[in-house]
Amino acid sequence: MSHHSGASQNMRETMSNLRDAGMTSKAWPFVEARTLLKRIEKSGKDHVLFETGYGPSGLPHIGTFGEVSRTTMVRRAFEVISDIPTRLVCFSDDLDGMRKVPSNVPNPERLEQYMQMPLTAVPDPFDKYESFGHHNNAMLRRFLDTFGFEYEFISGKEYYESGKFDAVLLRALERYDDVMAVMLKSLREERRETYSIFLPMHPESGRVMYVPMKSVDAKAGTVTFDDETGKEFTVPVTGGNVKLQWKPDFGARWASLDVDFEMYGKDHSTNTPIYDRICEILGGKKPEHFSYELFLDDQGHKISKTSGNGVSIDEWLTYASTESLSYFMYLKPKTAKRMHFDVIPKAVDEYHQQLRAYPTQDDAGKLNNPVFHIHGENVPTSTMVVPFSMLLNLASVSQASDKDKLWAFIQRYAPDASPKTNPDLDAAAGFAVRYYKDFVEPGKVFRLPDDQERGALEALVTALKSEEAALTVIAQKNAQEGKDTPLPEVNWTNDEFLQSIVFAVGKVHGFDPLRAWFSCLYEVLLGAKQGPRFGGFIALYGVEESIALIESGLAGELVS
Repeated sequence: MSHHSGASQNMRETMSNLRDAGMTSKAWPFVEARTLLKRIEKSGKDHVLFETGYGPSGLPHIGTFGEVSRTTMVRRAFEVISDIPTRLVCFSDDLDGMRKVPSNVPNPERLEQYMQMPLTAVPDPFDKYESFGHHNNAMLRRFLDTFGFEYEFISGKEYYESGKFDAVLLRALERYDDVMAVMLKSLREERRETYSIFLPMHPESGRVMYVPMKSVDAKAGTVTFDDETGKEFTVPVTGGNVKLQWKPDFGARWASLDVDFEMYGKDHSTNTPIYDRICEILGGKKPEHFSYELFLDDQGHKISKTSGNGVSIDEWLTYASTESLSYFMYLKPKTAKRMHFDVIPKAVDEYHQQLRAYPTQDDAGKLNNPVFHIHGENVPTSTMVVPFSMLLNLASVSQASDKDKLWAFIQRYAPDASPKTNPDLDAAAGFAVRYYKDFVEPGKVFRLPDDQERGALEALVTALKSEEAALTVIAQKNAQEGKDTPLPEVNWTNDEFLQSIVFAVGKVHGFDPLRAWFSCLYEVLLGAKQGPRFGGFIALYGVEESIALIESGLAGELVS
């Protein structure tokens, strides 16, 4: 057997083992994928269609990223357990009328006169594209391409005007009363008077008309309405002369495209029965759906695009990698999560912990590991030999204004590391300096030690200055605990050895709980409420430097 066929044989075995693991994995993308597989096997369809929808009234935001990345995770899980081809469609509702002029565009007053015009008929305030809708579509595609998502883009305008929606629109006309009945149940009294599932385009002004229908003629394929001046118009529902209101549009799109899976935020989930019912009335089969919880800001309020109270994509990517953001999106989608700047360091460090764990895991473990859902089978190797939280503390005590200063410490601690061989560490060092400057530095508060803490800090300096003092304090701690553990090997660059000194000093000086001793180290020396494993910090920052830092803290120099 040639070497090549041996390799592909192994590949096949790996795939088949992963497939078995995927059929029982508790990871949420696999749970969704198995439901989809049952659906497709029942329907006998030759591919699975995933959809994500987008309202192009503004720039793509973190919710857009979350939706496409999570849908991609389900798609990837499906591809592990089945060979049935998959497609992901990104649908832009760009025939939507402009309801308010966005404030974040140049010369917004120029747009005032285009209220209720379809976004694809509003001029581009940036003067780069044929319309504002085209501009936002281009931004959406650029956004998705930057993250390497695989998708097919569909413009609502193109879909309506090319006639691809005609069959469903004519069916909506035939079954108008049934669809209206579903909608009217969900509307308040005063809205019912004027509501119609159809929004005609005004034949003269081109505006999207929110008006009741005077008559609907299924035979002729037309609707009749009066505009605001009382003038009557009759227009065909086909060819882009009419669009559907957003809830009927949702259900109609499912029917027209034959969508198998769509996820959306919990704010939509109350509409799910409406979308489903409309899809079925229009001859479709309702898709599988997944509703995720919304993100909250640091105050626990829902994040909204308009008030900008959360973290934007650009902000996240100023301080951390896209993978850390994907990692955050993977975690517990059914739980409302705070999406604030302080979640970033934790997401970075956990992502790298999972990367390191991945090669050691069995198939079931691998499929439960978030990094599989971010990268598929091509999981990269982490070269982060120093955690992000530690880089932040290093930036803090070294007053680093650029990452080169951090590298001086890193290379002494890990001589084999370099920006070239450890690209993720190099990027993280740059992110850490930026994050420190923007979030940590402004909030630093140092304090003086109390008498017990002062005694312990002085003892820590003594122990760090001599081998004998270090081993003595460790021996005292062992005696106090009634253990005759052999003393550790002295190694001034080893995290564990240094941690055992710090630990022993705290124990011998009567800190109970020991957490109080670590709090003292962070508050007196780092001006922070929490911090890294202190032994690791000393190894990275340097023993001499750490002694000098503690002496400054004792002398009250850090407080001023």
